Amino acid sequence: MVSVTTTSSGSPGAEWLVLLELASPVAEKPRLAHLLRGPLDWRALLSLADEHGLLALAGARIRNCDEPAVPPEILQELGERQRKHALLTLGMTAELLRLLERFAASGIETLVIKGPALSVRCYGDPSARQYGDLDLIVRGSDIRRSTELMIALGYAPRVPIEAIQTGKTPGEYAFQLPEANLRIEFHTEHTFRYYPRPPRLDELFSRKTPVRLDAHSVPALAPEDELILICIHGSKHFWERLMWIADVAALAACTPHMDWQRVKASARQVGAERMLNLGLRLAMDLLHAPLPQEVAAAVNSDNGAGALAAQIVRRLPAASSALLGLFQRARFRTRLCGGFFLGLFYLLKLSLSPTEEDWMDGVEFKRSALADALRRPIRLARKYGRKSAT
Repeated sequence: MVSVTTTSSGSPGAEWLVLLELASPVAEKPRLAHLLRGPLDWRALLSLADEHGLLALAGARIRNCDEPAVPPEILQELGERQRKHALLTLGMTAELLRLLERFAASGIETLVIKGPALSVRCYGDPSARQYGDLDLIVRGSDIRRSTELMIALGYAPRVPIEAIQTGKTPGEYAFQLPEANLRIEFHTEHTFRYYPRPPRLDELFSRKTPVRLDAHSVPALAPEDELILICIHGSKHFWERLMWIADVAALAACTPHMDWQRVKASARQVGAERMLNLGLRLAMDLLHAPLPQEVAAAVNSDNGAGALAAQIVRRLPAASSALLGLFQRARFRTRLCGGFFLGLFYLLKLSLSPTEEDWMDGVEFKRSALADALRRPIRLARKYGRKSAT
């Protein structure tokens, strides 16, 4: 866990300012060089970048800066870590392509989300982002066949066939490849529980956009849909890592033909306008993400998103050492939907929608949905009830 240095006034120190510049899609080389020449705790900077999921991106930008003030041992360490991460992502990308080929041959339509596809979209390189698993979307009607195919390919399912047969819905359908320590997660219209309203998968599939990975074309979400997804994902995790904000900023900046009317309409369709505005507000305020004037004006007019963004900006440098407690988490959730009753409904939905952690010990029985739903808030209270922000 990183202890973020602060100034005498309590504001984040030089390492945090450097990390913000490294994460910005409009970073200026002279400004970055100036910051790198200042007094820095280089070990703290690397640890901070790693904790916020930005070590790969920060390392590449530091090395490309050609700043003499960077200690040689830091450059060497960054190079070694980049090579290791590149080899890891190369293997993951190769496995992703293998899976997509097998799924296509089996007639199961898939969409790639986050991971290497998002990394290429945002940074032009599948190894620029840090990620430890691969995520795909399939239709709920295909999940049993998808599970059987993954088992045939040597993967161990986190959610057994028996649970699928009883109609239980997990947080995601996870699979592990033991010998490679590789995790694959499948999502369906039923597992997007952090969407206030379920996305319409047929529309997502109809708008799919190809992304080039190692000379292969892979089916991915349209950039407008990906933007909404990563804003919801960041909100799900209380925006505790700068990486998620960097992705929002980079995707907005690197998609010059983004259809912002489509973004707005799709966010409204799933009830995620506040989450979208929050992600974009953080991207503007922290990383200077360039947005069209009318989009920026609409985002800034959402006072609720602005208040949440200010709260996140204050705690983000040391978010991992200031974990939110149960009531703080609940309050944050209720403010994500733009109105008290909408927020309360969203909180109740999340609190009473069981995942595999709530029913895994009873998958062989078709226990009532009510029993699973009542079990969930008890488990959440035990898990988060003793945590509080510091």
